[in-house]
Amino acid sequence: MPPDLRGVMRNFATGVCVATTYSDRADGRRHDAVTINSLTSVSLDPPLVSLCLRLDSAFLVDLLATKKWAVSILDSPARDIAGLLAKDRRTRADTVGALPASPGWHTGALVLDSASWLECVLWDSFDLGDHTLVVGEVVAADERRHGPALVFLHGGYHSLDEQAGNPP
Repeated sequence: MPPDLRGVMRNFATGVCVATTYSDRADGRRHDAVTINSLTSVSLDPPLVSLCLRLDSAFLVDLLATKKWAVSILDSPARDIAGLLAKDRRTRADTVGALPASPGWHTGALVLDSASWLECVLWDSFDLGDHTLVVGEVVAADERRHGPALVFLHGGYHSLDEQAGNPP
């Protein structure tokens, strides 16, 4: 019997982010955004991060075409946004247009009004199992505020209050 990886990983808390990219079409630019919890810092020199997306992801198709994306790291007030952008692309479309966001200066991908953000350009990508790992070079970043972090644990979103990171 194969190991229950999903069950085990439910006990591993991760940060919650929104990745954004776009596609340019004859009728204009169409932005897309998706909730992720697979953001990883890969290297400081050069500055590289990675994220994983399902092989069948339409968002992944757009990201690989533009080779540009942004990642907004969410804090606890953005719990509703995270939930809405964790749905299928058709459902996300209405939410994307109403996001508190603006196009990044370096990539054109939407940067949300969030705790922190990164703009990335594609460095490399690798198909691994049922996902594609994309590695991006960080071309711009900013930390806007410190507040309770939003984490994903046991299949749901939780607020990590500021005292959790401070030892007694």
